[in-house]
Amino acid sequence: MILSTLLLSSLPAVAPAQDTHLPDVYALRVGRAETIANGAVEHAVVLVESGKITVVGEDLPIERGIPVIDRPDWVLMPGLVNCYSRSGMDSRGSSSSEPHLLASAELYPRQDVYGDLLELGVTTLGLYPSGSGIPGQAVAVKPHGETKDEMILQDSAYLKVVLRSNVKSKKMLMDGFGKADEHDEKVAKAREKWEKDQEKKKKKSKSKKDDKDDDKKDDDDKKEEKKDEGSDVFTPPEPDEKVLPFLNLREGKLSALMSISKASDYLHLIDALGDEEITYSVHCPLRNDIDLYEVKDKVGEAGARIVLEPEITLQPWTRRDRNLPAEFVEAGAKLALVPRSDSMTSYRNWLTDVGHLVKAGLDRDVALRAMTLEPAEVLGLGERIGSIEKDKDANLILLDGDPLEPSTRIRMVILDGKNVYEYEPVYGGGNR
Repeated sequence: MILSTLLLSSLPAVAPAQDTHLPDVYALRVGRAETIANGAVEHAVVLVESGKITVVGEDLPIERGIPVIDRPDWVLMPGLVNCYSRSGMDSRGSSSSEPHLLASAELYPRQDVYGDLLELGVTTLGLYPSGSGIPGQAVAVKPHGETKDEMILQDSAYLKVVLRSNVKSKKMLMDGFGKADEHDEKVAKAREKWEKDQEKKKKKSKSKKDDKDDDKKDDDDKKEEKKDEGSDVFTPPEPDEKVLPFLNLREGKLSALMSISKASDYLHLIDALGDEEITYSVHCPLRNDIDLYEVKDKVGEAGARIVLEPEITLQPWTRRDRNLPAEFVEAGAKLALVPRSDSMTSYRNWLTDVGHLVKAGLDRDVALRAMTLEPAEVLGLGERIGSIEKDKDANLILLDGDPLEPSTRIRMVILDGKNVYEYEPVYGGGNR
């Protein structure tokens, strides 16, 4: 094991220019590390061991014998996380309520699109099920692996709910929680019966102890006692598969991603949830005539996370620009930014598009966090990925300049500590 404190001596830098198989232990020394959780670290050193980040600091000495990737002019940041994607998926869903269905059922490994996304710095995807209504649960994956098990980071990443301003849509959500109420009542009745049976059992046992004259038991008594064995612990009835997701929402074992299309949809969502206290994020595609700004204060007050594309929209019926992502942040909402679509062009322009939001007023640190740690939180993986911190997965990208500058190129992508992509110049150009 490598000690958490680095030793004083160091070797000259060793860069794996041609070898994509990095050693189990190595150090990255870069001009700046955008850690996300703790701001930017200048002259940063990051130690990676067995696919995990073990040390992060400024100008740290490196233990003798540890290979060093030394790039003093490069910038290091966490891998990009898209929490709302259908990349590599092609099924069609229904418009009914199927909360038990898993998007992982349609996951196929070894597709070219996943390799393409790695080259663009995307190290985590949240793949949601298709369909409207309540189509099922998303799966969080890394875009690399020979099998499903190698790709899946977390099944049941979130429950997708498509909420519209109509009675049918609201009823679908309310019925889900209503059936959860019915199950809770069923459990309560079963527990009440069990407690009464336990009380009878105790009385029967006490009566037998007090009866000193009767030292024999007939066959019926033996059968009854055998039947009572193992019943000292209450076992609740199993919930229906369509009810379980709503029970998990209430217990905090599952979050929801609510997909809306306009401001009134969010008002109907609040009405449908009523007194339910669940963790949820809100996704809304942006367009020039959208009125989403009408509910930014309500989303901020709820402390919800808003998932948006990096778009500058217009005030309806005017030519005035609105930076809705920045407005929601100012209102107190947490922000996750996703590409405009699942096209390679959108992924290739993702960092640049976010840079335009920053130029228009979005805080730069918030913007970087919105592509890494915040979408990781949507997927329930914030403790594992999304920032450069001790004990987190070594999912990293190295760039030759500021991440939000259009001229910057991704030079290397590291996934679980392994080099999965390296840009190789060819006659001044490249392989992308």
